[in-house]
Amino acid sequence: MLARSVLLIGTVASLAMASWLASAEEVNLPPNPYSVMENWAKLPNGQIWGEVIGVEMDPDGESVWVFDRCGPTGCMDPIGSKINPIHKFDRDGKLITSFGAGVFNWPHGFFVDGEGNVWATDGIGVNGKGNTVFKFSPDGKLSMMLGRPGVAGSGQDTFNRPSDVLVGPNGDIFVADGHGDKSNARIVKFTWDGKFIKAWGREGSAPGEFDVPHGLAMDSRERLFVADRSHNRIQIFDQDGRFLEQWKQFGRPSGLYIDRHDTLYVADSQSGEKYNVPFRHGIRIGSASDGHVTAFIAVSGPAMPESLAADDHGNIFGGFVETRTLKKYVKN
Repeated sequence: MLARSVLLIGTVASLAMASWLASAEEVNLPPNPYSVMENWAKLPNGQIWGEVIGVEMDPDGESVWVFDRCGPTGCMDPIGSKINPIHKFDRDGKLITSFGAGVFNWPHGFFVDGEGNVWATDGIGVNGKGNTVFKFSPDGKLSMMLGRPGVAGSGQDTFNRPSDVLVGPNGDIFVADGHGDKSNARIVKFTWDGKFIKAWGREGSAPGEFDVPHGLAMDSRERLFVADRSHNRIQIFDQDGRFLEQWKQFGRPSGLYIDRHDTLYVADSQSGEKYNVPFRHGIRIGSASDGHVTAFIAVSGPAMPESLAADDHGNIFGGFVETRTLKKYVKN
């Protein structure tokens, strides 16, 4: 009887394991209805891309804004400090404008609001710069700065490695503040003119806590999506920071983008053998309404998309850090 019991327990365990493995493998099985266009947009005069850390759509739904790290040497290099990190391209990949040289230490967060203003975060505070959030007009004029340049803190007017920024429909500003290494782990909310409203979150794994809040997005219901990267999840909040739910089916999120139809695009730059097994890194696409994943663009080799955006036709633009490139994924 004991032997039969042991056998039965072993059989049940084996079936459970087989079921889990089948379910686990399914996370990488959604179809890929896209073809990739390499080198879709090129910088002028032979300029070489830096690490492409941010991609956003213009309000026209066609033009693409791109944020890179000042060429191959980086923004803190004497040569890199003279290179513009913010670029706008038309639908055909032709450069329209560039600006931002000399402003940043380490470009990171990126957002374009409904009026075409460009928002960007500087994630490293040294030499009297960084740990700041900037607002530029569409033609590159600096019109607002949040944070104290070069100062790290967790107060109402300081950040510590801000990762992303987003502006809500009513003009409220949300900053994902923190990028590991004893930095912050919170969301900070401001009025449209930069007055502090509130902050929520701390380091931890419970609902409402974070470890590298790496990206932000907002759906049509004005729910705030946070890419809580090191916890392999997206956390969803209301406008006041009340936790609503969390999703893990989109992998280990670095970048988030939600289009006008509530389609959610997620750049997973780290899943693989080291993190978040059995997920693979790539781009997952699904519904911001119910969390259903409908497509997966697998990315092979060291290429890891950290940022992305999608135009009104469903084409995706992916920013790659390690391979320093911008790719366009076109619907088949």
